[in-house]
Amino acid sequence: MRAKQAAPGRAHGAPNRVRIIGGQYRRRLLDFPDSGGLRPTADRVRETLFNWLGQDLPGWSCLDLFAGSGALGFEAASRGAARVVMIERDRAAYEALQRNRATLGADAVEIVRADALAWLAGNRENFDLIFVDPPFDPTAAAPALADLAPHLRPGGQLYVEQATPVEAPPGFIIHRSGRAGRSHFALLVKE
Repeated sequence: MRAKQAAPGRAHGAPNRVRIIGGQYRRRLLDFPDSGGLRPTADRVRETLFNWLGQDLPGWSCLDLFAGSGALGFEAASRGAARVVMIERDRAAYEALQRNRATLGADAVEIVRADALAWLAGNRENFDLIFVDPPFDPTAAAPALADLAPHLRPGGQLYVEQATPVEAPPGFIIHRSGRAGRSHFALLVKE
């Protein structure tokens, strides 16, 4: 008899849980709420992304612009990022992120409740890596991508995941890309 595989949005068969796949929080589970459009990056996609990045991110500064479940940001913190800023506007998702940070003891993670685009417009920080994985809406990433170049350090990288194929905005080139189910994802490098 074949074992049943966990459905998307589930870890170990539990609804609304996602597993950290590497680093110091490896195998730890994150709970997230039932919110429209909230879909964590799948394990195999995160594994591919962190293989592309070189597994560990020692001392990196990361921005998880549409944090949602926090899978990408907590994964970066687990792999040694010195600072991870997570932006989330949904109250239930924000509160779940706060609880997960406390459970993990993830002191490198800063969680901000704000609209991602408004926060970006009012912020002048630079990051080594920015995650852009908005709710599954084909138009959601475009406005953010147009304004990201000034927020990346020289040589900085941008990860984009969306429902349609990723196109590089001005100032970026696609370094690697892939597809898993309905998700298209790419790692872009600032020119």
